[in-house]
Parts: sequence; structure tokens; C-alpha cells
Amino acid sequence: MTTTPHSTAAAPGGAPASSAAAALAAREALDLPYTHVDDVFVDGAWVPARGTGRNPVTDPATGQVWGSVPDGTVEDVDAAVAAARRAFDAGPWPKLAPSERAAYLLRIADEVEKRAGALSLTNTRENGSPVSETSGAAANAAGIFRYFATLADYLEREDVRPFPRGGGESVVRRDPVGVCGLIAPWNFPINLMVIKLAPALLAGCTVVMKPASPTPLSFRLIVDAVAAAGVPAGVVNLVTGSGRLGDTLVKHSGVDKVAFTGSTPVGRKIAAACGELLRPVTLELGGKSSAVVLEDADLDEMSKVLVRSCMRNTGQTCYISTRILAPASRYDQVVDMVTATIAAGVQGDPLDPATVFGPAATESQYRTVLDYLASARSEGARATTGGQAARLGGGLEGGYFVQPTVFADVTPEMRISREEVFGPVISVLKYAGVNDAVELANNTEFGLGGIVFGRDQDAALAVADRMDTGSVGINFFASNHSAPFGGRHDSGLGTEYGIEGLNAYLSYKSIHRR
Repeated sequence: MTTTPHSTAAAPGGAPASSAAAALAAREALDLPYTHVDDVFVDGAWVPARGTGRNPVTDPATGQVWGSVPDGTVEDVDAAVAAARRAFDAGPWPKLAPSERAAYLLRIADEVEKRAGALSLTNTRENGSPVSETSGAAANAAGIFRYFATLADYLEREDVRPFPRGGGESVVRRDPVGVCGLIAPWNFPINLMVIKLAPALLAGCTVVMKPASPTPLSFRLIVDAVAAAGVPAGVVNLVTGSGRLGDTLVKHSGVDKVAFTGSTPVGRKIAAACGELLRPVTLELGGKSSAVVLEDADLDEMSKVLVRSCMRNTGQTCYISTRILAPASRYDQVVDMVTATIAAGVQGDPLDPATVFGPAATESQYRTVLDYLASARSEGARATTGGQAARLGGGLEGGYFVQPTVFADVTPEMRISREEVFGPVISVLKYAGVNDAVELANNTEFGLGGIVFGRDQDAALAVADRMDTGSVGINFFASNHSAPFGGRHDSGLGTEYGIEGLNAYLSYKSIHRR
């Protein structure tokens, strides 16, 4: 079965029949709070950056530059870390009761929700995520702040542990670890920073944040929410710049802990630097997750969650199951269902609420995905839908669009089966039995997500238990703010979310007494 993904209809010459520049007109009509800015957030205020370098912000749907931020310097990082250090060592924040800090988190959540529209549209212009995705970013971020606020009681609860042989007891204190360097990626620039910021603040830490260079503007609105909530000066700081600036932050002598979400190669370098410095680090890295389709799976139900679970955010999501493992007896059925579902998804302007699939977030990622498509074809995979660069009109001619693609006849040794594509590409592999399926699912250097589709819940749970990965969904996949999320092997170190995510920002002290 071969189909073509739905996309904007184009007239001769590449322009859509309705308008030659509808997407550009839609962008002209936007009134966003931040486009070209000259400042960073240090010690409670937006202040001019120290250097004169600039980083452009490009709309990946059009290929046009629409904003810019300072390309931060070592001096900017020094000032931000110094502010965070003062706020931690001499300020009130670490000394507040956890319940008092929780009250700030609840106010931040309210302020974030007030900025929902601007957050969504800025996010979409930065990385091309459809507004159908980004429209929920503010609510999700607010939910993270509110969840961690509920853990104040956990921090305030007295922890006294008797000596096993008697004669004394130990009072266990949970202290904030200190100044934290937080670095987030471009695919979910708001929530992947908030999941670090919220537990750090509740723990009593102070922070310096650096968003990814393609997506530096949307998170300014979260910083505005923090300021509006009255968080003391110096507790939260933000700098912008290239990866070089992130390296400066990771290695800075004034930083006590690092949290990073991004690619595995960059994560390895950060881990090496933190290991040399004996600095605690949390790393949430890449994935190559599998969806195991059992013999009794309901394919109609699977089709309803397929995009969200296996191609969310145009395939630019770390945990999605981009490898679908189908039983030999139902392989053609699975391929047909996956192909039809993906082909039916609308590809177009991410500002259009009907759009399911947007562009690749950057030109570099666009070219990477095209390279994987060429590799798959050369190795014998069969594209049942998509498989090429997408050509859209209406002002989107310069955008970084790749057709949503499904490959059948994929074998385990192919690159698209082993490596993280991070684009709109699904591979369908065939397995002979459940043991073979589990072996295929675990035949990867990663271990982040996974799904089991099957009507028999006990049988699906048994397969999930055998998968060597940090999270597994049964008949769907979703993150739970109260449950730990983290990867195994090349997918990272440590966890985020839940009490476990809060513990990453704590340092323990045992006080022994008779």
C-alpha cells in the first residue's frame, strides 16, 4: 500500500490556489511580546547582555529570520552564576520553609497560564511545533509547578531513623544542592526546562538557565511569570547563546549541579565534564523506542493513539516508539493501518489548528532526516507513504518540511532501525514470536520509552516487564508528573518527574545523636 500524505494544495509554480503567501500574512498579523531582544535575565531584572554578538531566530515553516537574541558571553554567565550564588548563600530562598516555596510555585503556575497564547505562538514560530501541540504547553507547565508544590510536605516531614542496634538515632536532613545549571533542548523548549526548574525551586536551589539556541524566546515568558510571582532576585536567571555558552555554564566553578536534556553525544560530553568536577548531573538523552504489537492487538484502537505515541511533534520527541514491531501473521495489516493513519495526518502551516505535522525544527535537522530517508531506501526499506522532502506553497516554500513517512520491510541492522532519526519517520519490523519481539525491542543502545499494544492486559504487562527501558505504556504512552521518567543505557542518567525528580536537587545530611 502506497499513499501520499495530505498537505497544502499547490497551484502551478508552488503557490496554493487560495493565496501565494497566506502563511506569511498570518505571521505578519501576529503580535508577539518578544522578537528581537538585547537582554538577559540576571538578579531579578532584564539587563543588557555584555557582548555584541547576536543569534538569529528562524521560523522553520518559512525559513525566514523573525527574531534574535544576544549570543551570550562568559561575562554573562559569570554575572548570572554570581547572582544565583548570592541568592543561595545569603538570600532568603533556601531558608524559606518548603511550604512557603510551594506557595510561590502555585503563583508561578497562575502567571504561566495567563501567558498561554503568547507562549504557544512564540513556541510555534521558534521550532515549528503545530499549535495543536503548543496550545497545551502553558497548562502542562502550570501542572508541573502545581504538582511539585504538593511535595512540600515530603520535604517538611521529619525523618528520624533509629540505629539498628539501638543506642541512638539519626536525623536525616534534605538540603538544597545549591546553584543549578539547567539546559533544555529545542523540541519542547518550555516544559523540558520547567521539569527542571520546578523541583529545583521547591528544593530551595537557585538556577541559571540556558535554552537551546534555536528556541530562546518562548521561555522568556516563563521568566516573566516567575518575576510576576514575586520570586526573590537572583533565584532564577536566564542567559542565551550557542552550545559554547552551555559548556561554559556546565564547567563554571560556581555551579553545584547540572541538568540537561538533549542528544546523547552532547550528553556524553557533559557527563565527562561533570565526572571530572565530581558534580552531580541529570541527563535525559536520546531514544529509539519500540511499540510491540501483540497478536490480539486492536488495530482500530491503536490507530487512535498512533500519532501521539509514535510520531508526536512531527517525530521530534525523545520517547516516541518510532519502531513498530508487528507479528508476522498480522504484518501486512499493521503496515496498512500505520500507513493509512500517518498519510491521513494534515501536513501544513503549524499556525493552522488543523495541522498535525509541521516542519523539522531546524535546517540542520531537516537535512539529517533526508539523509536517513536516503539511507533507508538504499538499504532496501520500502516507503509506503512519504519518503521525500515535502513541497508546500502559500509562503511555506522555504520551510523545512519532510513528508511523514512509513517504511515497511525494515530489518534490525538498517540505520533507521538502530539510530534516532528525530523526524517524521516510522519503521515497521516483523517478529516471529513474543521472545523475538522482546529481543528486538531490547536490541538497541537506548532505553527510554516503549509501548505494548494488546487486548490481554496481563500478557501486555508481562511483555512490558521484560523491556529494558525506563518507561513503557500499555496501549498508549503519556508522561505522568508524579512518576519517574528517565532513560537507561545511552538514554541518560538519573530521572525527572515525581519525588525522584525532586531528590535530584537535594543533598543529604545525617545528624547522629543519642
